[in-house]
Amino acid sequence: MPTGAIFKFHNDLDTDQIIGSQYLLLPDLEEMKVHTFESLDPDFPKKVKAGDYVVGGENFGCGSSREQAPGVLKALGVEAVIAKSFARIFFRNAINIGLPVIVCKELPDDVNTGDVMELSLSEGIVKAKGKEYSCTKLPEYMQNILNQGGLIASLNKEE
Repeated sequence: MPTGAIFKFHNDLDTDQIIGSQYLLLPDLEEMKVHTFESLDPDFPKKVKAGDYVVGGENFGCGSSREQAPGVLKALGVEAVIAKSFARIFFRNAINIGLPVIVCKELPDDVNTGDVMELSLSEGIVKAKGKEYSCTKLPEYMQNILNQGGLIASLNKEE
């Protein structure tokens, strides 16, 4: 199970807080990613490491439908986003680009930024602070899509 640090955020975190609209004019995700969570934690892009996790509360990724929001998280190497619930369009965009998004009702209340966790996508289990949490287990077909880099990559391989 991949182990990584947690970066915890609040309920109703919207896509503008993930990546501000003024940065959507930049040419690509590589240039955008240095502005991820800029209004909440300007040093986030410097602190997050590949394999780390973003944890949120209810309605994570609400707001606009921009696919750059999950895109910058993936570009920074975030292993997965775990939240109590997701805005529907953020969830779909994340799966489309291959960023795992997992619903876990209890975990966000028990952890803080800097805690370490492990995630087993195939089992739907998170381990953190000596406790095991049962999370939504993605169906096998969705796990296959993620393993191929997302829906877009999966569809491109079928052509």
